[in-house]
Amino acid sequence: MDRQLVVLGGGPGGYAAAFLAADLGFQVTIVDQESRLGGVCLLRGCIPSKALLHVARAMQEVHELREWGVEYGNPKIDIQKLRARKEQVLTTLTSGLAQLAKKRKVEVIQARARFRDSHTLELHAVNGKAVPEPQLRFEHCIIAAGSRPAIPSVFQIDSPLVMDSTAALELAAVPKSLLVVGGGYIGLEMGAVYAALGSRVTVVELTDGLLPGADRDLVRPLAKRLESLFEAVHLKTKVVRLKVASEGIEATFEGDVQKTSTFERVLVAVGRRPNSDQLGLENTKVHVNEHGFIAVDHQLRTSDPSISAIGDIVGQPMLAHKAAHEGKVAVEVLAGHSAAVFEPRAIPAVVFTDPEIAWTGLTETEAKQKGITYEVAAFPWAASGRAQSVGRTEGLTKWLVDPVSERVLGCGIVGPNAGDLIGEATLAVEMGASVRDVAETIHPHPTLCETLSFAAEVFLGTATDIYRPRTTKASG
Repeated sequence: MDRQLVVLGGGPGGYAAAFLAADLGFQVTIVDQESRLGGVCLLRGCIPSKALLHVARAMQEVHELREWGVEYGNPKIDIQKLRARKEQVLTTLTSGLAQLAKKRKVEVIQARARFRDSHTLELHAVNGKAVPEPQLRFEHCIIAAGSRPAIPSVFQIDSPLVMDSTAALELAAVPKSLLVVGGGYIGLEMGAVYAALGSRVTVVELTDGLLPGADRDLVRPLAKRLESLFEAVHLKTKVVRLKVASEGIEATFEGDVQKTSTFERVLVAVGRRPNSDQLGLENTKVHVNEHGFIAVDHQLRTSDPSISAIGDIVGQPMLAHKAAHEGKVAVEVLAGHSAAVFEPRAIPAVVFTDPEIAWTGLTETEAKQKGITYEVAAFPWAASGRAQSVGRTEGLTKWLVDPVSERVLGCGIVGPNAGDLIGEATLAVEMGASVRDVAETIHPHPTLCETLSFAAEVFLGTATDIYRPRTTKASG
């Protein structure tokens, strides 16, 4: 074989797998369509969106200082400079990845690849860049080809004013009015960015609540805050038609809201779809399910002995950190580590809105659906000295606890920096910690992280800062 291991895709899962494989002595080649490593997450997703959300949050904090008697003038926004600063962040990170690949002697080929058979990839030029060879023979391949925005046919009109998340992150312009189709995390994060920059944002969501599937206790404080940030939020409403008009895009709504309105731009954020249909997998033994996801076992092996798969392309949750861990397991399996499996108890998820929402392990929504018995121990941030001092008392920290073993099953947090707090909760769930373990771990004061131990104390009936005598009230 020409190559020992080919990793198809240079995103967080792909480069994590490639770098570990190189460290373990494999001869590794990454094949990716992009000119830079990083994948969707770094180039058109997680990193640029969080950079822009940082700007949005900083602007909001300045506005909130008025309550403390500190006022600044209205902000002057230089969009070109903002775009340049975002690109600088991406360049720094992608350059670092290129150096890491070079140090590890990982070969990187920019090309579009399709499987000719279970041991051969056909390489095609991208943007006129010549490929070093038309075919690549390999012993093993790890597919890490990711996903792309899903755009239903009703929204596929020939106009640059209708954007997916990739186009929205380019910040071609800040429209006076923006329609966001979809109340999931992508729509809300990007809506928050554009609202901070001056757009009047309207969100339309088909279901009866924002962030469908997320814990309602966590969504409630965010939904309330978004009422003042966005022009409108229409729930149980569907966009049935988009039409190019003289002043922008005309959108027709049906459901709880029935009307036609015109917006300067429209962002379609209704989910993502795996890229499995672009790889020629029909020429291999790899099985793809009806949703387009590649079927894998707990060792990330596909039904083709020479091919493994990781990341978005193998199913939910579509998260970069999940992909990275899967990539490492897939490589360990190839290296002969028979005990290597991907069976996490908890995979954290974060919505980087303001306030942030984060959860890990079992959610209350999931517990109810599956009939799992649990108890809730919640601590409102209104009783947190730190939250009071920064004027953010809308937050909440809640544990789901097994009422028999008293092990923590899951955790949800809403509030500033929730994403930075959820790591501790994930460790507790992963290690099978008891709620007493969390309560008796000394946390620094005054901080937001101590709300994790305070919530655990609520379960035990030993909370100091709120009055919650211990009662037994298992749910499920």
